[in-house]
Amino acid sequence: MNTSTLELAEILDAIAESIVVLSPDGGVLYANRAVLEYTGLTMPDVLAGDFLSRLFHPEDVVRLKDPRHEGLSHGVPFEIEWRARRHDGQYRWFLVRYRPLVDDQRRVLRWYATAMDIDDRKRTEERTQNENLALREDIDRASMFEEIVGSSASLRAVLVQVAKVAPTDSTVLILGETGTGKELIARAIHKRSRRATKAFIRVNCAAIPQSLIASELFGHEKGAFTGALQRRLGRFEAADGGTILLDEIGDLPAETQVALLRVLQEREIERVGSSHPIAVDVRVIVATNQDIEAAVARGAFRADLFYRLNVFPITVPPLRERVDDLPVLVEYLVERFAKRAGKHITRIENRTMALLRTYDWPGNVRELQNVIERAVVLCDVEMLSIEDSWLKAKGPPTGGDQERVAIEAALATTKGRVAGPKGAAAKLGMPRQTLDSKIRTLRIDKLRFRPR
Repeated sequence: MNTSTLELAEILDAIAESIVVLSPDGGVLYANRAVLEYTGLTMPDVLAGDFLSRLFHPEDVVRLKDPRHEGLSHGVPFEIEWRARRHDGQYRWFLVRYRPLVDDQRRVLRWYATAMDIDDRKRTEERTQNENLALREDIDRASMFEEIVGSSASLRAVLVQVAKVAPTDSTVLILGETGTGKELIARAIHKRSRRATKAFIRVNCAAIPQSLIASELFGHEKGAFTGALQRRLGRFEAADGGTILLDEIGDLPAETQVALLRVLQEREIERVGSSHPIAVDVRVIVATNQDIEAAVARGAFRADLFYRLNVFPITVPPLRERVDDLPVLVEYLVERFAKRAGKHITRIENRTMALLRTYDWPGNVRELQNVIERAVVLCDVEMLSIEDSWLKAKGPPTGGDQERVAIEAALATTKGRVAGPKGAAAKLGMPRQTLDSKIRTLRIDKLRFRPR
């Protein structure tokens, strides 16, 4: 190197920003100290012919080969977003700006490539895309109702607990029968927390095939498994800064229970197919209608994970224990569905209200919602009424023993799994909610079919 070249090298090394000097055709001539410190490479490594493939993510090397060549051939400034490999093996996104040094005839003498770390911005963009996807899924899925309705003592006790735990970051375990509104309580906790402006992500652990649930929660790298054609952020990264609700936590596979325990202990995840931990700031809320303590006793659920989840348990009362809330709930739902249907319903038949108050509501608020929606659809006058047959109490059906045998056989085949294309409900050819109701009515413990 001559004196001027040495001086230029010293100037470039003094700059904190990563800078690479390229020949007119894009060959690497020099990299400053910031590049060497980030990559852990030496100058001979930089000058070797495989520098680009050693520095940048393999996907980007292929994807950006032509755009880079085209940019260099035009001789005017251009920029490309690459993922560059750090000395510890982790890739971060950089915006690389290419600027030419030209002579009097506008011929390119050198290219100067400067890199700016944009990884946080890219992760935010990806998280926003995932949040939008989750939001669209949430909107498409029929919600129970928008607000918590009722003033019974049992509901007020739950809301007191919500008010106390919401401002903290404590993990919450929400217990209750199907249809009691566990998700609603989780959303109330989120809305009253310091994370209210961030994402609320719900994951139904029972609705995702066990082979894919780790990828759904923690994301995966390209090629991590058959069908993984590109990198995908998981729900925990989408919920970063916000709250994640893991519904039906009792259906979480054993290996995923281990990964969740690590998230709670270390506050970091690993994408499927990667060994690099990613820090996440997520408040975890879990919900279940199962007896988790019984599952722990049988070895079907990890005891150490249960203790981590059971920091602040909240039990949501079934509707039969909230009879005082029925009138206001019914009025709320009638108004909601009538407005949606463009109908004017001003009264509820006394006999109808009496029937609603005396019914046992095995499906809880969700069942009440369905009954009211049906009544509104069929109502052609201003007074709402229902048919007695809609609410006839259903004890164990005729042939209950045979039905129990069929259900237990299906649960044994599916290892206790109810939902999903390979679940017991699909095998029996009935809706998942119907099977859940039958399991409760027949008092079948589905967790005993789960592998230890």
